[in-house]
Amino acid sequence: MAMIKPLEACVVLTMIFHLLMCPFTKVEESFNIQAIHDIINYGFDVEKFDHLEFPGVVPRSFLGPLAVAAVASPFVILSNLTGASKLAQQYIGKGTIGLATAVSFIIFCRAVESGFGGSVKNWLLLITITQFHFMFYMSRPLPNVFALILVLLALSSWLYQKHKMFIWLSGASIIIFRFDLVMFLGLIVCSELVAGRLSVIKFIFLMTTYSLPLITGLTMTVDSYFWQRWLWPEGEVMWFNVVLNKSSDWGTSPFLWYFYSVLPRALSLTLVLVPVGVYLMRHVTVLLFPAIGYILLFSLLPHKELRFIIYTFPVFNTVAACAMSALWKNKDKSLLKKLGAMAALCLLLGNAVVTSGFLYIAHHNYPGGTAIKVLHQLEHDTSDVHVHIDVYTAQTGVTRFTQLRQDWIYNKTENLPVGGPDILAYSHLMVGSPDKNSRLLEGYADTHTILAEIVAYDRLVIDKSSFPPVRVLFSEKCYILKKKV
Repeated sequence: MAMIKPLEACVVLTMIFHLLMCPFTKVEESFNIQAIHDIINYGFDVEKFDHLEFPGVVPRSFLGPLAVAAVASPFVILSNLTGASKLAQQYIGKGTIGLATAVSFIIFCRAVESGFGGSVKNWLLLITITQFHFMFYMSRPLPNVFALILVLLALSSWLYQKHKMFIWLSGASIIIFRFDLVMFLGLIVCSELVAGRLSVIKFIFLMTTYSLPLITGLTMTVDSYFWQRWLWPEGEVMWFNVVLNKSSDWGTSPFLWYFYSVLPRALSLTLVLVPVGVYLMRHVTVLLFPAIGYILLFSLLPHKELRFIIYTFPVFNTVAACAMSALWKNKDKSLLKKLGAMAALCLLLGNAVVTSGFLYIAHHNYPGGTAIKVLHQLEHDTSDVHVHIDVYTAQTGVTRFTQLRQDWIYNKTENLPVGGPDILAYSHLMVGSPDKNSRLLEGYADTHTILAEIVAYDRLVIDKSSFPPVRVLFSEKCYILKKKV
């Protein structure tokens, strides 16, 4: 890869800033972050791994965590030599993911430059940097982000018309990390087949001779070792989510939710430039066809999340960048066009304002991570701490990386009855609860004292008397309890 240019470097710096502001993880990231920890600290001693005790609903592939751990390990060794806490390992692991995503995005931007010009590439970089969700997710240890790294490289290969590499990268992203990508990348294959740029015989040969058997064999071999049984993780995920439609148990959304909720939030104010880009540069519709088609097909599944369609954001931003490039190029032709260009530039400033708000909320949205940090601060002189971590705190930031003390005992056993002998055996409890007067905390009133109350993001409210007319409300989300002597 050629030397990174200043504007490209801003992608890396912005990713790092998001990581530093939000270093903790949520439940969706739990498997990968714990797997990265276990590989770094235990090697291949699988018996010590977290997933055997807490396997989650469906199995996930270890190939992503293995790659991250391999790259991160030398830096972890250096970190350990300096005496840094184990939490530094989490920063290194997430930073490794973020750097890989940033580099793959830069490669995609350079592929856009080869087809649409340097101006479009630069505007694509600027638009993306000013948006929140894509930059925020760059360093998150999610299967979607591992897949995103490969998808960006696959899209780059498509723009360069390197079909063999495109098929290899598409196959890896689909078979290892996210089977639903067969809809997105499959639509691109269909467009190439219809246009005659890719022959049916070549496609079938590459898929059946190399891509499909080798990639499937790799994931089954590696993951069967770590899971201690024969399996294809993404195959089980597909069966669970698509065939059994069990993902609906985690909530459902209307068919058009991605269009009226996700895209406006993810693309922010520059969403309005997408139709402008189509109008000014009609040939960019070749990019939009697979992205919109994928979202429409994926909308058939009732359970929806923003991260499921994150692969389409760079495509929409490319179309918006085409609009920015055309508007800026023609700004000196008339006063009206100059005003149009300046208005488009103001959209980027608006993006930055919106992103600042999102980042402020995200920073205060990991009460579990904050709680375990506070616990270590409050009891730094105590060695005989035996703390129980409940489900809520484990799902909102507590990982093995945050368990800093070798002389403490951390436990995540679930479904322990309030007031029972098992829960009373712990010296400290981390309890998620809506408020301190809840019935859950009443059960500990006689046996424990509240050591700390952790306040986190609760909701947004409209307040017409303030500017901006939106206020962020916080509330107590979890508590640190200490057993009475």
